[in-house]
Order: sequence, then structure tokens, then C-alpha cells
Amino acid sequence: MVFLPDESRSLPPPPLLNKGSVWLGFAGWMSALMDNAFNQRPIFGAGIHRQVLLATLGCVVGYHLVKRAEYVHAKVDRELFEYMRHHPEDFQPSTG
Repeated sequence: MVFLPDESRSLPPPPLLNKGSVWLGFAGWMSALMDNAFNQRPIFGAGIHRQVLLATLGCVVGYHLVKRAEYVHAKVDRELFEYMRHHPEDFQPSTG
């Protein structure tokens, strides 16, 4: 299965700094810091390149996960509205 099908290109892209990219970027950076701590290296001073790499990787993965979630939600909404359009008798406004 493709991660994002071509029909997802019609959706607007999510913002670069969204909840998923910030959280996973932070998690990537913290994993680099924990690796330094477990291997008894200076926590902030060692492996700066690894900290930047893992934080960037977390941001990219978080961005694409949010993009996939928005596509799935848009697909469910489209199917729901299509069902409502084909079955209007099930969705009459309530009186009372």
C-alpha cells in the first residue's frame, strides 16, 4: 500500500510546524541526548550532528504522519457526505 495516494495531492499541505512534527522532532532530539547519557558522553556537547539529524528526522516523520492523518480524515468525511447525499431520508431535520 502506498503511504499517500495521488488523490491526496488535492488537499492543502499541513503547516511545517504542527503538533506531530514538533513532538516527534523533540522525541528525536531527546533520543540522541539519552544515547549520549547511556554511553557516558557529555549529554549536550557530544554528537551535535546526531542530535540535529534525529531532531530533523523526527520533524519530517511527524509532518508526513500528520499529512497522512489529514488525508484519512478527509477521505472519511467525503465518504460520509456521499452517503448522506445518497440517503437523505436517514438525515431528516428533527422537529420539536
